[in-house]
Amino acid sequence: QVQLVESGGGLVQPGGSLRLSCAGSGSIFNIYVMGWYRQAPGNQRELVATITMDNKLNFADSVKGRFTISRDNAKNTVFLQMNSLKPEDTAVYYCNAVISTRAMGPPSQYWGRGTQVTVSS
Repeated sequence: QVQLVESGGGLVQPGGSLRLSCAGSGSIFNIYVMGWYRQAPGNQRELVATITMDNKLNFADSVKGRFTISRDNAKNTVFLQMNSLKPEDTAVYYCNAVISTRAMGPPSQYWGRGTQVTVSS
């Protein structure tokens, strides 16, 4: 059993910053990719940023230059530093990871339950 638990969401004013964390636990053998997605009311879930096990990064155009992503492989944790936040960044942010639970085992995708980020004055 694998769990991803997010933390760090909340209410912030426009222009402010937040840092999200996501920690993986359970039967984790290897984490290939970790990342963040978000879903605003009435919208589809969309990619925010991902980071591979060899630190290749990918960002949505809407967050480039404002958000950074990093990971601590020893702690199975991924971070999302969000700066210069805008009201349109308001959404539920979900942690995502591609994980194998045993040697030579097939990777599977896992999701956290999400954390609310609200950007408002």
